[in-house]
Amino acid sequence: MRHAILIFLLTFGLYAKTITPNEVYAQARLIFDEMHFLLKYYGIEHDHDGIISRTAIKAQLKPRNVWQITYEIAIKINILRNAHKLPTIEPVNVAPVLNLNPDLVYEQTQRILTEIKIFKHRLGIKNKELKAKRYTNKTSVDVFNLLREISASFDELNQAGFTPSYVFGETMRVYDDLTRILAHLKIKDNTIPTARNNNATSKDAFKVSINILAKIKMLQFYMGIESVDFSVFKKDELSPSDVFTMNQMIIAELQTIKAYVGLNYYITPAATTYTDKTSVDVEQLMSWNLRKISLINMKAGK
Repeated sequence: MRHAILIFLLTFGLYAKTITPNEVYAQARLIFDEMHFLLKYYGIEHDHDGIISRTAIKAQLKPRNVWQITYEIAIKINILRNAHKLPTIEPVNVAPVLNLNPDLVYEQTQRILTEIKIFKHRLGIKNKELKAKRYTNKTSVDVFNLLREISASFDELNQAGFTPSYVFGETMRVYDDLTRILAHLKIKDNTIPTARNNNATSKDAFKVSINILAKIKMLQFYMGIESVDFSVFKKDELSPSDVFTMNQMIIAELQTIKAYVGLNYYITPAATTYTDKTSVDVEQLMSWNLRKISLINMKAGK
């Protein structure tokens, strides 16, 4: 009996703590408050509390979508670091899983808080330590909306959003994922780049991204994977930053496909730095990605 109890206690200690969306939200709120302090410190006007409710996304988002916004924030931290002559730190990536849980999002919030702490220390910025509050009834979409506003706060702090060159780098990450999936499934990739639309804008690239997500949704249906409706992301005015976010949603959803087909250890490569790219370049590459995923859909439909 004592032996059995000892084994139980040792085994029990091996299990990692499960973290709830409430706890993740509390940490994201700390990041939000840190950003408010930095914006105030640099004399940048900011609507600290009113902005979240006005721009909230209402969708059944998954923790994988929330995680991808933390990656977006990590890119913006590097923009901030570079603006202050600090070297780039490559953002953390995660191996593909069918069901990413809030624990991994919590880990990302800790990395972001640490990066903010490092930035303040390097710049000699001091403020009082912030304490996390308790929250209840929070969901993944609540965390997503808060992180989305944190991302927007970084645009204010950086005095700029993402350029088409940044978006192109993320579109290449989608290209890399799709190319690897095609090779793994032994599907002959006879696609070529689409013709350049020299009048293409962010709105055109965004439209293609929605079509790619629709193709992914079809694949997820074939594979029995719960999908997400991204139609609520559509809006009239679109910027390169909006297209960047949709690339993140594509990457998040592709992780489920990779996990399902057995590419559990193929982590999406980090973005390469590009310069002088335009919305025309982004739309052309995005359209090529649409052709690639269409090949996978054709194979799955047989």
